Amino acid sequence: MALEAPLAVGATVAAAALGGRYMIVAWQAFKTYLSAPRVRRFYYGGFEQVMSKREAALILGVRESAVMEKIKEAHRKVMVANHPDAGGSHYLASKINEAKDILTGKTRGGSSAF
Repeated sequence: MALEAPLAVGATVAAAALGGRYMIVAWQAFKTYLSAPRVRRFYYGGFEQVMSKREAALILGVRESAVMEKIKEAHRKVMVANHPDAGGSHYLASKINEAKDILTGKTRGGSSAF
């Protein structure tokens, strides 16, 4: 009977320690999940004949009323991912450049070269 009490106390302490460790790991994973940026869905659809401001904003992933800095930053990110020198498409690169030109007000007098 004298050995049962320390054994019960030891088992209780071990269970509490394992439960506490599990809770700490779960909390850290939950915090990481909350702070991770949400991945937006891509715009599924073809290009319009004449690009509108709405389509240009969808291509770059910004609002139609975005400031110049956001437009340039978004253009750079999209071009890095789709640049022809890095294996991207010339057609997509021209559409990305056209979208930037439309949103910044520097229209090239027509649509893309393709």
